[in-house]
Amino acid sequence: MPAYAIGRITVTDPDAWAQYRAGVGPTLTAWGGELVMRGTQAQACAGDEPHHDVVVLRFPDLDAARHWHASPAYQALVPLRLRAADVVLTLYAA
Repeated sequence: MPAYAIGRITVTDPDAWAQYRAGVGPTLTAWGGELVMRGTQAQACAGDEPHHDVVVLRFPDLDAARHWHASPAYQALVPLRLRAADVVLTLYAA
């Protein structure tokens, strides 16, 4: 059953964010991950969403998503992510 990593994002340092984004893609392939979409909020239909950008990543299953997040390759990018943006990253099983 597929799993998704959904990031809700407010960028605080665009240059650092660009570096982070460039580094994430290569970390996905070992775990069968793929970018589904990146987007900017067009309209809030219900509730108040404080983050205006979103990313959706798909993995073959929840274990793959967990291993990707815990991988040394991705964890090496976490300090850059923390400097670049306020991110809420959540894993979901479909």
